[in-house]
Amino acid sequence: MYVTGASGFIGGHVARELREQGAEVRDEFVGILDSAGLERAMDGCDAVFHVAALYSFDAPAVDLERVNVEGTRRVLDASARAGVRRVVVTSSSGTCGPVPGRPATEQDEPPAWELEVPYKRTKLAAERMALAAGAVAVNPTTPVGDGDWRPTPTGRMIAGVATGRFRAYLDIGLNVVDVRDVARGHVLALERGRPAERYLLGGVDLALAELFAAVADLAGRARPHLRIPYSVAWTVARAGLLNRNELLLARLPAYFSSEKARRELGYSPGPVEPALSRATNEALRRSRNARSPS
Repeated sequence: MYVTGASGFIGGHVARELREQGAEVRDEFVGILDSAGLERAMDGCDAVFHVAALYSFDAPAVDLERVNVEGTRRVLDASARAGVRRVVVTSSSGTCGPVPGRPATEQDEPPAWELEVPYKRTKLAAERMALAAGAVAVNPTTPVGDGDWRPTPTGRMIAGVATGRFRAYLDIGLNVVDVRDVARGHVLALERGRPAERYLLGGVDLALAELFAAVADLAGRARPHLRIPYSVAWTVARAGLLNRNELLLARLPAYFSSEKARRELGYSPGPVEPALSRATNEALRRSRNARSPS
């Protein structure tokens, strides 16, 4: 099996989960725009996990298009030329919603205004391409846990709370899931997923105030207590102090249902608290290392 993005947060856990289940895994780095290199890496593989992506809300749109859309196209093409039997593509819960008033499902779509965000727009385009090619798509919600060393935007959020830099919150919510459960969901999708179908891999819906409180408690910090109204946040964003793209995605609670994955894949996520503990401890270690003299 070949795993793209195995040096990343989710990809590293997918590669580890596969090895723990006895699979032979190839995870050597090949640029996802290197068509010939991809085909060589996939030669003889019966399955490919395409996890690599540019997960950023401030990267230039042209870079997101090149990595997330053109990169996915080249991975799918190389998989076809190499005769790969099964392809699992890591998409995003953001391609399914959110929707007002209830958890979104695989039958839903994101609100139109969120497609102004290049990351979201490119992930949706990549997913549609993958489904048209007969791949299985998995849609993680907000993974947390160990191994987010770069870190991702989610990892930066946890670090902000853990180190006391974030002292306020928006009145929104997220579906939060242990990254290890997401990795297990990838393997289940390989084994049981239906071609051209997508599967939300989530955990628990949490208000942002609850999530921030849990991280603060784990870090021994005071809980953020200042709730910022959405209209005020837009004023701050216009002043350049908040990321506009992230704020566009914070207009609705990002709650999702994983019932389809439970029913069809046997997906069964555990509690998220251990993953939050691992993520918080890792964020604190990064902060200490950054302050240490070299």
